Amino acid sequence: MSVVNLSESLMEARHITKIFSSGSIFRRRSVRAVDDVSLMIPKDETMIMTLAGESGSGKSTIARLLLGLEMLTSGEILYRDKNIHAMSKKEKFQYRKEIQAIFQDPYAAYNPFYTARHALSVPIKRFDLAATGQEEQQLIREALEAVHLPPEIAQKYPHELSGGERQRIIIARALIMRPRLIIADEPVSMIDTSLRAGVLNTILELKQKFGISFIYITHDLSTAYYLSDSILVLYRGSIVESGEIEAVLKNPMHPYLQQLIGSIPIPDPESRWPNRVAMRTEEITYRAEERRCKYYGRCPNAKDDCQKEVPPLVPVGRNHYVACGSVVPHTAK
Repeated sequence: MSVVNLSESLMEARHITKIFSSGSIFRRRSVRAVDDVSLMIPKDETMIMTLAGESGSGKSTIARLLLGLEMLTSGEILYRDKNIHAMSKKEKFQYRKEIQAIFQDPYAAYNPFYTARHALSVPIKRFDLAATGQEEQQLIREALEAVHLPPEIAQKYPHELSGGERQRIIIARALIMRPRLIIADEPVSMIDTSLRAGVLNTILELKQKFGISFIYITHDLSTAYYLSDSILVLYRGSIVESGEIEAVLKNPMHPYLQQLIGSIPIPDPESRWPNRVAMRTEEITYRAEERRCKYYGRCPNAKDDCQKEVPPLVPVGRNHYVACGSVVPHTAK
């Protein structure tokens, strides 16, 4: 993948790796939850980047690493050219303000003994955003209106709110901070299907109105296509395909992404399943010390060479990269 000048980035992850170890000292097992992943959010461009993949692909671990909730095994994460683990206390405070998170379970973000207003007022007090109670109330009102909720909803308790309302309030809480980047980890997966489009449209509105970039984490390629500008497809902690959303999802090159797209049901009773290559069922345990294609055990195009090295990300078109030994690299003319 092309190298981007750091002066052009708001946030950049450079070859980040996270290895988790378990077991006793006599029988230690290590797993690469994130393996040599790089990504970049531009400084002067508002965008939505999707991290997509099945459960266990490393999406949420990457989110926790970017938020500073997990320590890296190797690599570095930079925000405004500064390593987030080398920031001063003041710089870290500003980082916490400008990088916000929306997590999968909206109910877990509330104290059930307090109203929704409490969840909204805590960050205002923590970051000293309002000098008076009236200013605090105004910030809460503006944030709720931005996510299409009436101000009086702040007086309700979490159990009195629908799943969609709870998630919108958490989005409003992030918005109060006037962030530069919001990391949204499966924000609609626990919401009724009928309400998901509304939340996704709200995210698009916030991007356009307030100039906020998003890292959107999901296993749902349909919502990724609707929402995103670019996508990183992950498999067992590694990027297997990346690029602009149109280029990647309309012309998938990696067998894993092809099979993910082929598994999406067609909402038409008269349609038939498309012809697609069957997925191999053999699963091979992949340990941290092994260096080969992780998809070898399931890939219909697997070759012997796939066990010998990790395929690098190579360009296969304009703003389109694939890590697969069976794909011919694109040569720019």
